[in-house]
Amino acid sequence: MYPALAVLEALNKSQHGEPDPDAALDVLWVGSRGGMEAELVERVGVPYKSIPAAGLHGVGLRALPNNLRALYHGYKAARQILNEYQPDALFFTGGYVAAPVAIAGRYMTRKAARPRIVTFVPDIEPGLALKALVRVSDQVAISAADTQEYLPAAIQADVTGYPIREHLRSWTRQRGEQFFDLDPDIPTLLVFGGSRGARSINQVLLDVLPELLSTVQVIHISGTHDWAAVAENSQALDAKIPAPIFQRYHARAYLHEMGAALSAADLVLCRAGASSLGEFPAFAVPAILVPYPYAWRYQQVNAEYLAQRGAAEIIQDEDLSAKLLPTVLRLIKDRQTLTEMSANMSSLTRASAADDIARLIRNLPASERGLQ
Repeated sequence: MYPALAVLEALNKSQHGEPDPDAALDVLWVGSRGGMEAELVERVGVPYKSIPAAGLHGVGLRALPNNLRALYHGYKAARQILNEYQPDALFFTGGYVAAPVAIAGRYMTRKAARPRIVTFVPDIEPGLALKALVRVSDQVAISAADTQEYLPAAIQADVTGYPIREHLRSWTRQRGEQFFDLDPDIPTLLVFGGSRGARSINQVLLDVLPELLSTVQVIHISGTHDWAAVAENSQALDAKIPAPIFQRYHARAYLHEMGAALSAADLVLCRAGASSLGEFPAFAVPAILVPYPYAWRYQQVNAEYLAQRGAAEIIQDEDLSAKLLPTVLRLIKDRQTLTEMSANMSSLTRASAADDIARLIRNLPASERGLQ
């Protein structure tokens, strides 16, 4: 959802790059029922409607019938929303909701008003829904040129890079250090696993925290699912180690201002979701990536893309216990390697990504009403 928010910001700017109410488009966000995005979307003042949605790839036979029913009901709900809203364009960045909305868009009641479709593929390898969606899209944007080999030969995508929100880029290292009250003379490790967290990373980190804190400061964004265990461990740790050392540990369940953490970090340890392809290059922060093992290979492909370019190292989930501590300490102490990784990561950024995707949307061949 964050790439879509970044593109929405760009769409709402004038040609001079400033927010402009007169340039803004009329936008409706369609998401899944019970999805986490509803609160975040409403925070930025965008109307939100939800529909049923579910995945098909990798689900068991027992869950498949219910998921198919959810998709069918999602299609019916999407068709009703689109026929009422009559959009000129649909913009997709993935997710279960994309399929029913895209099908509804292709077969709207009034064919002359069929909305044009723009799809952004955030991962190096597109997910199952996006692989199908690009075939019916009028324009396709991708984070990196490597994605082209995963697309049908007939589709020529625009390499735009991964769009980043403006306020994320506004953070500086000094502001990030002040936000967390960090010591600028001590290296900082950022550990996170997404909004819900990554249990295996959280568990191993908690086991090695006393050793880590003797060398680094740690910003730990645990996710909501593991926060109770993290808070309990933090209290126990406070009683075991000297206060000046414990104060190097900064734990949060969730962080809206990820720019503060990324700008302050010397090294990040996390999963290899699509955001790693855009946010880490924007902040030139080297990474240790732990691809999520219980899904298709998207995160592994993302991690390999960054590792092959000298911007990241990979630890497989099953090796975390043995490798997390020595890998972090080795990189933190090897300033030359860390500096080289930072430069390699920075070389992958595309600052104009959001503007370039917004331009694709605005330059679409018009429907009968057309984009203004």
